Amino acid sequence: MGVTAAVLAIDAGNSKSDVAFVGEDGSVLASARGPGFQPQRTGAGAALDVLESTVHEALASAGLAVDGVRHVSACLANADFPAEEAEFTAALHARAWGRTVQVRNDTFAILRAGVDEPRGVAVVCGAGINCVGMLPDGRTARFPSIGRISGDWGGGSGLAEEAMWFAARAEDGRGEPTELARALPAHFGLDSVYALVEALHLGRIPAERRHELTPVLFAASAAGDPVARSMVERQAEEVVALATVALERLGLLDEEVPVLLGGSILAARHPQLNGRIAELLAVKAPKAALQVVTEPPVLGAALLGLDHAGAPAEAHTRLRAHYRQGTK
Repeated sequence: MGVTAAVLAIDAGNSKSDVAFVGEDGSVLASARGPGFQPQRTGAGAALDVLESTVHEALASAGLAVDGVRHVSACLANADFPAEEAEFTAALHARAWGRTVQVRNDTFAILRAGVDEPRGVAVVCGAGINCVGMLPDGRTARFPSIGRISGDWGGGSGLAEEAMWFAARAEDGRGEPTELARALPAHFGLDSVYALVEALHLGRIPAERRHELTPVLFAASAAGDPVARSMVERQAEEVVALATVALERLGLLDEEVPVLLGGSILAARHPQLNGRIAELLAVKAPKAALQVVTEPPVLGAALLGLDHAGAPAEAHTRLRAHYRQGTK
């Protein structure tokens, strides 16, 4: 059976991808979840092949055959520069999934999911850290956010690496003492930072497990370790710095505006981290309303698609209600 969808919404992150076909009235016609989108590892073509499989899975799960999708709203990880967005836009046009295509960085999906209109700022702190802002007139604020080379600090990977740096120096005498020198290797059943460094270097502990060190850091901070607390404090400062610059670029610094926190680090609501963010932001942007995003990012991609299609408010409300029910 054929179906006409107003929007094919795509939220493609590093670890997973969600797609949804959405009708003009905001109803979700089909949806599916698939593997992560990693063009930096597999190449753009192979990454889009994986994404295409998820698109077809969504249709098959609902017993549908798509016919004439009006617009593809794709929020993609690793689309960090306008040149990359243009490349992915051209590639999606070539796949002919819809008549028009708009590609954005996946942080925009998190922002749009958490606001009633496309207005506000979002800071995402997961494996890495990123920040975007947007206004209803289409203006945006953004950062390259590709690591230290673009001035970034923190995120789960960055915090884990920083924790290892302090722990190694504490153990061999180059740095100040810290509980991290005991807690980090103990997490893997090892008795020294030296043993942990060796295990990571030789691959006995897979590199992808390094993210497990970040919760150990937060536990040490909560227990009062000064070194760990200083890193959590700096992460709060970085989050607020990003949000403040984005607000200033959009002329929102002195206005009532939502500032959203997303990603695994911020969604965990660590009291020291999130509490300090609230304190610092209250000084920099006293009218900003801070909140943690709980809605799925694919909702944001779909809402951006409905924005593009000029859908009525009722469609946005129906779509949001669908995902709100799905998260209960």
